[in-house]
Amino acid sequence: MSFDYDLFVIGGGSGGVRAARIASSQHGARVGIAEESRMGGTCVIRGCVPKKLMIFASTAPAAAAEARGYGWAEATAGRFDWPAFRDKLHDELSRLEGLYEGGLTAAGVDIHHARATLVDHHTVELSTGERFTAKHILIAVGGRPSLPGIPGEELGMISDDLFTMETLPRRVLVVGGGFIACEFATILNGLGSDTTLCYRGDRLLRGFDEECRALVTHQLEDIGVTMRLNANPARLDRDGDAIRVTYEDGSAETHDAVMFATGRHPYTAGLGLENTGVKLGRKGEIVVDRWSQTAVPSIFAVGDVTDRVNLTPVAIREGHSFADTVFGAQPRCVDHDLVASAVYARPHELGTIGLSEEAAAAQGPIEVYAASFRPMRSLFAGSEARAMMKLVVCADTRRVLGCHLFVPEAGEMIQLVAVAMGMGATKEQFDAAMAVHPTLAEELVTMRAPVRRAGGAVV
Repeated sequence: MSFDYDLFVIGGGSGGVRAARIASSQHGARVGIAEESRMGGTCVIRGCVPKKLMIFASTAPAAAAEARGYGWAEATAGRFDWPAFRDKLHDELSRLEGLYEGGLTAAGVDIHHARATLVDHHTVELSTGERFTAKHILIAVGGRPSLPGIPGEELGMISDDLFTMETLPRRVLVVGGGFIACEFATILNGLGSDTTLCYRGDRLLRGFDEECRALVTHQLEDIGVTMRLNANPARLDRDGDAIRVTYEDGSAETHDAVMFATGRHPYTAGLGLENTGVKLGRKGEIVVDRWSQTAVPSIFAVGDVTDRVNLTPVAIREGHSFADTVFGAQPRCVDHDLVASAVYARPHELGTIGLSEEAAAAQGPIEVYAASFRPMRSLFAGSEARAMMKLVVCADTRRVLGCHLFVPEAGEMIQLVAVAMGMGATKEQFDAAMAVHPTLAEELVTMRAPVRRAGGAVV
């Protein structure tokens, strides 16, 4: 049977673009790709990249305060010009979108600016009415923000909307307790909005190391975010130009804007999967094996739509491995067990890899090495902020099972720790590394005595 394409990719995000480019340029496949929105997907257009640029913008007031602590008496962040920043941000995102499209074109990939749905195991239909057949189909449509299902939720924003706001809200409520909620509460507070964060639990970042959860929760309070823990909005109502938020306990507040950061879900609705034998999981995710293959041999899926590890670098690695396996005769699958990540809070980020202290202790005896201190740079400037570093070590094998860093630029630091842990480094190998002084990172190789073992403190 002849096909229009060897591979048709549905979704122009990081995973889909990588798979298309590698399959075409390195392995000679005939490839088409369809994207209904902007090439680059969530990460480039409405996620990681614009968010990180907003994080940079939001740190200016704290940087000015620190400068004054170092003797720069006139240091000030001045007035933040949101429209000017927003316009420059959009220019940068357009530049990046152009690079993604240019890279695909140079690789020989046919780009279709349309929504694609599945007709059968080998056929896709575009919103333009065109149909194409493909020997293999890759679904890489990612995820979308979820809403809480309460009356008036249409009055709120999702994270996508923050990058296109006409004005910066004076009073804003962020609903949620995950990393997106933490990061955007940090951003909005830093940019000058009176920010409240409400979460149904008693501390943020469910699923992370418990000590780190407490540190991030307290830090948001310390920088001026009003915390409403163990609270859940029951409804939103228009109140003039503002939004009235009524909570489940009957209390109410008024804000200029409400942002929902209440999770994300795989973007599988309306994809035509019912026309195939592709199986979905409980959350609507596409079920795949370790080779990213669905129950239909010709259809594969990578990235957030599979709900494995929902991070951009993971989607890229999955897409690349798929292309090498199917078109390059280089079988590769992705190990999802040891993936570094970062929560870009302020002033300290949270970088983490491996098992939390609680998860590791549930598997067997562990030792915990930890250091808590005030970093030299911020201490000199008068800050009371405390940093924390933690290594979770298997008591039997001495292998480092987890590393958790609550320090400035933790995202940069955890990347290098990931190399060592990926090689199976032991605590003694960490100890053997010579410290670089004076740095924050030297604490990782100078913690000699455990502060506690699983089941109790060290005596």
